[in-house]
Amino acid sequence: MRRISRMARVAVGVASLGLVATACGGTSSDSNDSGSNDRGVAIAYDVGGKGDQSFNDAAFAGLTKAKDEFGYKTADIEPTEGETDADKEQRLASLAKQGYNPVIGVGFAYGPAMKAVAAKYPKTTFGIVDSVVEGKNVASLVFAEEQASYLAGVAAAKATKSGTVGFIGGVDVPLIHKFEAGYKQGVQDTDPKVKVLSQYLTQTAEEGGFSSPDKGKAAAEGQIEKKADVLYAAAGLSGQGVIEAAAKAKVWAIGVDSDQYKQAALAPYKNYILTSALKDVGGAVYTLSKSVQDGKPLTGTQTFDLKVNGVGLSEANPEYAKIPGLKDAVAKAKEGIDDGSIKVDTE
Repeated sequence: MRRISRMARVAVGVASLGLVATACGGTSSDSNDSGSNDRGVAIAYDVGGKGDQSFNDAAFAGLTKAKDEFGYKTADIEPTEGETDADKEQRLASLAKQGYNPVIGVGFAYGPAMKAVAAKYPKTTFGIVDSVVEGKNVASLVFAEEQASYLAGVAAAKATKSGTVGFIGGVDVPLIHKFEAGYKQGVQDTDPKVKVLSQYLTQTAEEGGFSSPDKGKAAAEGQIEKKADVLYAAAGLSGQGVIEAAAKAKVWAIGVDSDQYKQAALAPYKNYILTSALKDVGGAVYTLSKSVQDGKPLTGTQTFDLKVNGVGLSEANPEYAKIPGLKDAVAKAKEGIDDGSIKVDTE
C-alpha cells in the first residue's frame, strides 16, 4: 500500500463545524459524466448517519472544512434502512451526475456500488472509506485502526483497577477485528495480568450493530457486572450506549474515531471518557477534496497511519495525564510503532 503524500499529513480530529446543503434526488446516467464536475465534495453516509458523534460525523467535519476553505457547494446524504447495493449505486451515480467531485462513500458497505459507478463516471474522482476498490478514478481511504487501538489498550491497562477491561465491537467483521486485535495486544503488552472481555453486538450491520445505543448499553452493563472498569467500543452510534453505561457505573470509557470527550451530545458523560482512539476520517475527506481542487486527484490506496497522524489517541480529558505512568507508556508505545519495533496485530 502507498502511504499518503506530504500534502495529506493533516491533523487528527478535524473539529465538527456548521451545516451543509443536501443534494436532491436524481437518476444515474448509463455511461456519461455530467460534464460539469465543479460542485465540490459530496459524501454518502454509512449506517448510523450524521449525528453518530463518531465515524460519520468525522466525515462531515472534513466535508465542512473543505467547503469553508474552497467556497464550493457540498452535499451529504443519509442511508436508508434496509437499503441494497443498488440503492447505494443509485445514490452515488446521482451525486456524480449532478457534478459533485469527489464523491465519497463513507464505509466499506459502499464497495460493490463504488466499483460499478466509478466505471460509468470516469471524469469523476470517487473515494471510499475503509475499503479498497480498484479503479483508475477511485481513492481507497484506509486507516491503521489497529495502531490507535493498541494505544487505547496501553491506556486501558494503565487505568484499570480491577484488572479487567472490555472491548465491544459493533459488527463481527474484519474491519472491527483490527480494533479488537490492536486493543488486546496493547493491553497484554502493557500488563499480561489484565483480562480482556470481548463482545460483538451483531453479526451483520443490518441487525443494528453500528446504530443501536441500546445494544451497546446492554453489552456494557454485562461487562461491568463482570468487573470491567475500562470499556472500549468500536461500534459507531452504538458506542454512545457504552459510554452512557460506563458513566452511570462510574468506570472509564474509551471513545473511537472522533474525540468523543469533546462531542456536545456526549457532554453529560465526558468526565468518564478517558480518551478516544482517533481515526481521521475528516482529514481523509478533506485531503481527497484538496487533491481534486488542486487538479491532482489522489487515486489508489491511501493509507492513513500513526506516522502521518491519520490515527492517534486523544489527551483532551485532564484526568488522562493524572493516571500514574499512562502518558509515558502511551508515548513509548507510539515511538515503538513509529520505529517499527512494535508490530501491531490486525487479526
